[in-house]
Amino acid sequence: MIPNMPVPPRSPRSDTVGAQLSVAETLCEQRGRRLTPIRRKVLELLLRHGRSLKAYELLEAMREVHPGAAPPTVYRALDFLMDEGLIHRLDAVNAWSACHDAGGAPHDLLVVCTGCGAVAEVSDPAMSRQLAERVAQTGYALATHETEIRALCPQCQQKQPAEAGHQHHHH
Repeated sequence: MIPNMPVPPRSPRSDTVGAQLSVAETLCEQRGRRLTPIRRKVLELLLRHGRSLKAYELLEAMREVHPGAAPPTVYRALDFLMDEGLIHRLDAVNAWSACHDAGGAPHDLLVVCTGCGAVAEVSDPAMSRQLAERVAQTGYALATHETEIRALCPQCQQKQPAEAGHQHHHH
């Protein structure tokens, strides 16, 4: 077990969503960027769901609010939010998730549940530095400062048959 592992948020309360949207607006204003209503809505949907969402899920949720929402609109909003560090793109599950600590420390490790798409953000600068150094020894440079770790959240672990985790113990 990794120490200081944050518990991934399950359905966040609306007051925390409001607070996080305010932080996002302030961050954008300070950088001279605009959090347009569409961008704000995409971020709000990701914050409210408390887990990662695929593009089509976001589009469906957007269409409930903006019936005319088109895929390019949603993708442009996602690109903007990613550039501003307000959301994470998760290749492990081909989805996006809100950054729940946009104004705080950068998280270098994103622990992604491949079962349900839940995400835990972990900041471990020492481990990230070691990883970057190890990669540098191969002559490569890390393309991103975030590392995705594919894992199963506690809920999905409970759904798995008990023997699944013990296969590697048989000799």
